[in-house]
Amino acid sequence: MGILIQVAQLAWHDRKMNLMADNLRLIRSLLTMIGPAGTVEDILNWLKTRNEAVIVDVKLVDFAVMEHWTFEQSSGDLVHESGKFFAIRGLSVDTDGCSLVPHWEQPIIDQPEVGFLGMIVQEIDGVLCFKLQAKIEPGNLNHVQLSPTLQATRSNYMQVHKGKVPRYLEYFRNAKQYKIWLDQLQSEQGGRFFRKRNRNIIIEVKENIPDHEDFIWVTLGQLKQLMQYDNTVNMDTRTVISGLGWQGNDIVPLLQYASSTYSLGLLASLCPRNVNDQIRTTLYWLSELKTKYSITSRLIPLKQVAEWQVLEDEIVRKDRLYFRVIGAQITIANREVASWSQPLVQPMQHGLCGLIVKFIDGIAHFLVQAKLECGNLDIVELAPTVQCLTGGYNSGNPNFLAYILNATPQQIIYDSNQSEEGGRFYQEQNRNILVVANEDFPTENLPENFRWLPLWTLRELLRYNNYLNIQLRSLLAAINVFTT
Repeated sequence: MGILIQVAQLAWHDRKMNLMADNLRLIRSLLTMIGPAGTVEDILNWLKTRNEAVIVDVKLVDFAVMEHWTFEQSSGDLVHESGKFFAIRGLSVDTDGCSLVPHWEQPIIDQPEVGFLGMIVQEIDGVLCFKLQAKIEPGNLNHVQLSPTLQATRSNYMQVHKGKVPRYLEYFRNAKQYKIWLDQLQSEQGGRFFRKRNRNIIIEVKENIPDHEDFIWVTLGQLKQLMQYDNTVNMDTRTVISGLGWQGNDIVPLLQYASSTYSLGLLASLCPRNVNDQIRTTLYWLSELKTKYSITSRLIPLKQVAEWQVLEDEIVRKDRLYFRVIGAQITIANREVASWSQPLVQPMQHGLCGLIVKFIDGIAHFLVQAKLECGNLDIVELAPTVQCLTGGYNSGNPNFLAYILNATPQQIIYDSNQSEEGGRFYQEQNRNILVVANEDFPTENLPENFRWLPLWTLRELLRYNNYLNIQLRSLLAAINVFTT
């Protein structure tokens, strides 16, 4: 028994030392602002040249013009002739008091495949760097954005489109050969996709990796800085990066890197306190809400969706609210397939995703909401304080919206326009904003679906699937604990 205890103690010590070494590598990458590609300005210039080097032509067309897509005669659903990729179907939603509208119907993207959102990291000149792609998506406002190393649906990498295999796919198919920093199944937009998830994965590859003109190595610090720019880092990169964070409980080695009181508050927020009680009460709160409220979402034929109409060039609500589905003919020279057709979802307005942070006893806490969305796999997921998409500003006056909109410049610590995923959404961007609350902002007596949570609790929940929605993950990805 004594030998077994010694072996266990040695194993724990080795694991702790490995965690500390990985943490120091992350810190070094966070603090490094000049990498293999030069400065952040050099990376932005490189993105500009990649944008200029590729021919992009996106034409909005009638549905009848789209090749390989058709409306099914029986259901009216808009589908691909292969039966793969995705489909536009109808969705019928019933709730029991957890929504201002107890019943509604809408079109929904049905894409049951689990795709790859994969990122390769490698130590270059002693600094951990991330291999990103200058990827052009048809719905992007500015064509090219920084995407993960691999961003592919199952239909893509199984070559249903009869195009080329996505670059670097083999590394992720053989991921168990490498050090895995992150491997999760995470949700996409619950109001647009029906129970859609992707595999978010980060692997460290030590062997030489073939270079390509559309790929670049950046440090974690550079990536965080690039998120300060509008529509530069795409949604998929943001969601993958959100899951990467400090491992273990010891934050003391981090304190020397704090640059401000704000930074110290974030570092303190990473330190677990009352671990079992905090997680237990958070999970109990979520379970209570999932038990108290229910939502029934079921796919129905698109032709049966009330209040929506299918026209020659759009699927749209009769009052033209929220979003519409359009057809596009696309040519992008550097893709696995150079030319294709597909539907895209276009919002009627840009939206806002806002997160309020308050320093409670010097520790940063984030005000999150348990938000119901019709496509969620498990009723609710944690969302930003305010999430107004496609016209939500004018629907129901969301809690705390006015506080965020009226924040002073001194309260705003992050503010940028960020695109939604350009492979499915057409020119959709949302204002992402992080606001520091004043001392008089309430910490108690909140609506029952709101709660203050420290950063370590959010990161703990991020280790598992379907707790934080993609809008909240996107905001958390932009936080750098070592800068203001």
